Amino acid sequence: MKNLFYILLCVHIALLQSAYAQTSSAPKGYTIEILKAEDARRYDNVVETFLKSPSEPVRVRAALAAGRIGNEAAVPVLAELLEKDPSAKVREMCAFALGEIESIDAADAIMRAMSADPTLDAVLARAVEAAGKIAAANAKHSKAAELGKAIVKTLDDSTDVLTRKLALTAVLRARPAGSEEVVRKSLAHTDPTIVSDALNTLTRMRAKNANRDARDLLATNVHAIVRANSARLLGAAEDKDAIDILIRAATSDKDSRVRVAAIRSLAALKDPKGAEPLLKRGEILFAAYKIAKKPNFIPDEQNEFIEIATTLGRLLMNSGNERAVNLFREFGKLDLGFSTEVYIARVRVSPSHGDNDKPDLTSWRQYSTLAQVVGEFAALEPETEEGRQMKIEAPAILGPLAKAYAEADPVHDAATIKAGPDVLQAFARFKTADLGKIALTALQNKDVQIRATAAGILGDLPPSAENLEALRAAFESASRTDLSENDAQLAIMDALFKLDKKATASVIIRALGRPDFVIRKKAIDFLKDNDAWKDYPADEVAWLRKQAAGHTVMPYPPKGATKLGQVLNTDADYQRALSRKNGSIRAILTTTKGTFTIEFLPEDAPLTVDNFIKLARVNYFNGLEVHRVVPNFVMQDGDPRGDGNGGPGWSIRCEINMVPYDRGAVGMALSGKDTGGSQWFVTHSPQPHLDGGYTVFGRVNETGMKVVDRIVRGDKILSVKVVGR
Repeated sequence: MKNLFYILLCVHIALLQSAYAQTSSAPKGYTIEILKAEDARRYDNVVETFLKSPSEPVRVRAALAAGRIGNEAAVPVLAELLEKDPSAKVREMCAFALGEIESIDAADAIMRAMSADPTLDAVLARAVEAAGKIAAANAKHSKAAELGKAIVKTLDDSTDVLTRKLALTAVLRARPAGSEEVVRKSLAHTDPTIVSDALNTLTRMRAKNANRDARDLLATNVHAIVRANSARLLGAAEDKDAIDILIRAATSDKDSRVRVAAIRSLAALKDPKGAEPLLKRGEILFAAYKIAKKPNFIPDEQNEFIEIATTLGRLLMNSGNERAVNLFREFGKLDLGFSTEVYIARVRVSPSHGDNDKPDLTSWRQYSTLAQVVGEFAALEPETEEGRQMKIEAPAILGPLAKAYAEADPVHDAATIKAGPDVLQAFARFKTADLGKIALTALQNKDVQIRATAAGILGDLPPSAENLEALRAAFESASRTDLSENDAQLAIMDALFKLDKKATASVIIRALGRPDFVIRKKAIDFLKDNDAWKDYPADEVAWLRKQAAGHTVMPYPPKGATKLGQVLNTDADYQRALSRKNGSIRAILTTTKGTFTIEFLPEDAPLTVDNFIKLARVNYFNGLEVHRVVPNFVMQDGDPRGDGNGGPGWSIRCEINMVPYDRGAVGMALSGKDTGGSQWFVTHSPQPHLDGGYTVFGRVNETGMKVVDRIVRGDKILSVKVVGR
């Protein structure tokens, strides 16, 4: 019967190939079959046959699918196509796919591609990109160093813009020896995007060999992103000679992204000389903020003011600076405890009990701020008697609050329950004798995020039989009850694996039987850690690994209890998603700061676009607060909880593609691979380190970005209207 099924499958594929031979693009039947395999993370004879199709577009699409699926079984076929396929487009996609799989078995094929015909820029670009990913994922392997050398040579030799940009990001990932000087050479390039990417790489490597170049670029370059990244590099390099130029940029540059980058770098330099000009700038911002602040309207100045406050908290540590304290106090009278960073800055400047004009605590955000401020005393070394007394009293202040949240009922305490994780984490900073007991209580809470936090706390405590047994029991319970969130299960697995590898075995067996692919993938990843299992009986490890082999995403059963990590799409969903073309559909988002439009990219991420549209058409996003804004990085939304932990009750697979994270890119937020749901973000500036790691599924043009730039944490998405089919 199996042989008959295989023969019929081959005949079906052959007929599809014959039909395709007379067309210029992949027929819908082919594409649907590939998309189904991708959605199920299933690499099998169907995908492999598509990789061997006589049609170039089919081979390209199948190679992308193989990369997204991530099964190492695809490496030999992809490697052969990379070397021998007559189509440069196929070879380019095979290189990209091998990078996504991240197997060290692809290292030789990638290095051969990097030393092949240098005129094939697109293939070389994707090969060097793949080299960075593979080297980073296999840093301890001997071939990682060889990949690193090949990356540096490519960066030094290539004149192609895309190849150089991807090589710069590959250097950042692989961190090869001797690469900093080669990266520095790119600062003299005529293309500002290459210069900014080189600065980004040097910043993230904390290189100190380009300080003079960065100072010159910050002072003279006309491109805002180049100036912003120059400011970032000077902070990462702790360049003391840059203090004056950073102060000028932080207080007077015309672009807010540059000012923010410079403000952060002043914090890294820790030179008190920066305090006075930042205080003056903060007072100007607050004056404007105070005039513009109205009910349900948060002024744009908040983003930059918070950055200044955070930096002042570091520059004026323990100084008792009355001017700064007064500025933060006046801000607090309007903010009422919602902007945590400002209150932490105040307690760093003047560690004390604070004022008696505290607002009534009615919101979980206010409780969260209170806990984090008190928790900050764990790291402070106050120089006043009042501050030292507060440090002594802080654990006793937080203890009852932590215990209350550990025992809280999510139904009765719905208004404030979301502060629970922050309260518990703040209390954990003091490492009190009763921390373990409170964490064990929290591990039984009905709120998923409180249990996830408790597991993390227990994972950082010395292992004990009681804690290990409690974690195992909590995983069993969560497996039955957590139908729309898997955070607690994942955190418990991490805690057990950290504390005692042997104690994890029973949980791994249980996890391998879960319908949620993300849970099973976590267990499989644990089993791949050879060092972790070296003292465990080899036959038992082999048995566990055998159980893990061949896992794919399961179809959601009609009466399934949970939708997490399962295939939810039907043929109709696939057909609808594939019928859309880039530019054919968009979403108009009305916010408290204005309106902007997302132009979707369904050809690059069909199921991600379809998921967003489904949610938008049932008004899922309407009224949600923007819960995360990191100036010069991202604005993020789509969380119904509002604390960064919420989602729609299901997860979707990543659709990694070659679209770069330039300014205005719209991507899916993740807590790990294939964990997307409803949270999405827009990039304020290019973020090349995100390329190939997060799905890009849309763009916002420059007109819309002027609105996005003004959005602050707490603003709302009032409505989302989808235009098109």
